[in-house]
Amino acid sequence: MQTDARTYRRYAQARARKSPLFRDVLTAWVSGGIVCTAAQILKNSFLSLGMAEEAAGTAVSVSLIAAAVLLTSFGVFDRIARKAGAGTLVPITGFANAVASSAIDARSEGLVMGTGAKIFQIAGPVISYGLAAGMVYGLIYWLIR
Repeated sequence: MQTDARTYRRYAQARARKSPLFRDVLTAWVSGGIVCTAAQILKNSFLSLGMAEEAAGTAVSVSLIAAAVLLTSFGVFDRIARKAGAGTLVPITGFANAVASSAIDARSEGLVMGTGAKIFQIAGPVISYGLAAGMVYGLIYWLIR
C-alpha cells in the first residue's frame, strides 16, 4: 500500500503519545538546576581549598565530565536522563555523555578504528564548529575594535 507523506504524518500524529509539555519543561528546569547547583557547590569547595578562580572553574568542568563519563559507562546516566529529561543535557555533561556513549558502543570494533574513530563522530563536528565560530567572531571583533 502506497501512502504519501501527508497521509503518513497524519497517521503518525494520531497514534503518537502526547508530550506533557509543562511537566517536561519543569522537570528539565529542576534537573538542570540540580546539576548547576552541584557544579556551584563543587566550585565553592575548590575555592575553599585555596584554588584560584580560573583553576576552580577548570576543576569543576573536569569533575562534571568525569562524572558524566563514569555514569555513562555504568549505564546510570541514561536512566537518570530518562527521568530528568533535557536537564541532564547541560552542555558539558550532555556532550560528555554523547562522546562516551559512542565510544562505548564502538569498543567491539577495536581500540583505534572503533573507539578512537567513533569518539570523533560526535566530537569532530562540535570541535570544528567551535573553531570556525571562534575564528569568525575573532575576525569580527578585530574588525570593529
